[in-house]
Amino acid sequence: MPYPIRHNWSREEISSIYHSPLLDLIFEAASVHRKFHASREIQLCTLLSIKTGGCPENCSYCPQSARYNTDVKAEALMQLEEVLDAAKNAKNAGSTRFCMGAAWRQVRNSPDFERVLVMVREVSQLGLEVCCCLGMLTEEQAKKLKEAGLHSYNHNVDSGEEFYPSIITSRTYQDRLNTLENVRKADLSVCCGGIIGLGEKSEDRISMLHTLATLPTHPDSVPINMLVSVKGTPLQNQAPIPVWEMLRMVATARLIMPQSMVRLSAGRLSLSDAEQALCFMAGANSIFTGDKLLTTPNPDFDRDQIMLKTLGLVSKPAEKSEEEETCECTTHA
Repeated sequence: MPYPIRHNWSREEISSIYHSPLLDLIFEAASVHRKFHASREIQLCTLLSIKTGGCPENCSYCPQSARYNTDVKAEALMQLEEVLDAAKNAKNAGSTRFCMGAAWRQVRNSPDFERVLVMVREVSQLGLEVCCCLGMLTEEQAKKLKEAGLHSYNHNVDSGEEFYPSIITSRTYQDRLNTLENVRKADLSVCCGGIIGLGEKSEDRISMLHTLATLPTHPDSVPINMLVSVKGTPLQNQAPIPVWEMLRMVATARLIMPQSMVRLSAGRLSLSDAEQALCFMAGANSIFTGDKLLTTPNPDFDRDQIMLKTLGLVSKPAEKSEEEETCECTTHA
């Protein structure tokens, strides 16, 4: 009997799954994972900060906020040649998805946005899935990105709606949902997840999962981040959470959104290879490679390659149509 794809999950149902005995939860998630995904495939992604620092938002976890005194300095938008070099290096290192992040509150119709459209077009021609994270955007802007060859747009909800005002007040939860709607209207793949370890309770994590699992369509990609505490931010002294909470998030996400890619994102450096193996068993099937995620540290390339070889995991190919590869860019996988 096929596993059902549902969009009407209740919080009570998700809570029951999340709080299941951990080994049972991992086993169930692993079983469902194998119904929808090749169990040995891991998508390798690379994330590049194309415009760093100086963001006007007050996200409590983020060293790129202009409101906090961190080591991150504001920089201008990167040049096209630099971005293309980084994308080529990422592809040569095995990545099939290239993500570009800019520390903007929202996309503005400006020369910089036009430059980003050129970046998207040029990187797409390399045969990579292209993802952007540029802040809030309109439906028209999303369509322009789609026409340029963008495969996916990342816009995280960060946490549950109730806890959200505790970490961000410069942008509302509804603002984030509106951007996701604009991304869907443009027929772009949706990448949306959040962060755990911000000081939230398990109920807040369940609330976030409920938001994602009851969207009109499940996000094609669900990045799950563990907080990386950065000196100078309001959360600089936040205690790290145990790996068991990460496992519960991964496994629950896999069970309620079985078709989605579940991505181990920020905070992976704090996980041992054995702990990451448990996350893969629980349904995670993507990681970000490279020594940095925007501005926070990440495991180096050699360590990841040794881990993947030890676990018998292989790189997942890019999900790109022939039209995308020839820069027609009319559909997405």
